[in-house]
Amino acid sequence: MAERNTAEPDYELFAIRYATREARRSDHFIGGDPHDGPMPMDYFVWVACGGGRTFVIDTGFNAEIAQKRKRTFLRSPIETLGALGIDANTVEDVILTHLHYDHAGNFDRFPNARFHLQERELAYATGRYMQYPRLSHSFEVEDVCGIVRLNYARRVVFYNGDAELAPGITIHAASGHSAGLQFVRVNTRRGPVVLASDVSHFYENMASERPFTTAFHIGEMLEGFDKLIAMAPDESHIVPGHDPLVMKLYPAVSPELEGAVVRLDVPPSGKAPVRADYRSGH
Repeated sequence: MAERNTAEPDYELFAIRYATREARRSDHFIGGDPHDGPMPMDYFVWVACGGGRTFVIDTGFNAEIAQKRKRTFLRSPIETLGALGIDANTVEDVILTHLHYDHAGNFDRFPNARFHLQERELAYATGRYMQYPRLSHSFEVEDVCGIVRLNYARRVVFYNGDAELAPGITIHAASGHSAGLQFVRVNTRRGPVVLASDVSHFYENMASERPFTTAFHIGEMLEGFDKLIAMAPDESHIVPGHDPLVMKLYPAVSPELEGAVVRLDVPPSGKAPVRADYRSGH
């Protein structure tokens, strides 16, 4: 169990909901689901502010890509950052959990940022597996090419595994959904919060140990659930990457941003599914 380091700064931590789509339970679990029914998916970017620094975690996609992929675009995540008092032009650190279209678009809206990425992810996104549409469909070619150009401009910082980016901000490799996927652990006033990103799309993926349908390596996806739990004080400190329940469990930052931005640095107001529910015959 991961303990809080009181010497680390406490970050304010926010989830920005910028898009959504209708879907069914069978879309979200390998092998389908015996109780199929509606299960919509939300799309988020996250931001951590503290210790005199701002970290944007993933960059979402834009209205054009939303139309192309038939997603419901709610608002520009870049403009929503502005509503939080964060100017994308001045952001110096962007963590990309991976390069799928819904996590690495809008990179060009951060002209002064360096991008923190697992080296394996760029190798995967430009390597031999991209000849297979089953895997390449998760990427936008122009996003990947853009990251390559940023690397030539010396604006990408590569990692091979876990690393501390600043006191209270660490990244952790957990491939499976994508070959170079990573999640982020952020120290907050309620202790460390683990932003799972796509290591677990929904609370239920992790709780029931049933991975999401977009998969590069199923075994590593299962191990990823264990890594999330190992890095959190308990499962209530883990925030999945696409679950609409996040918006219900955490408070809006203001009435004006209701449905758009919630605080993750406070305890959730209710209980999400956990492993014990399923292991006891849920």
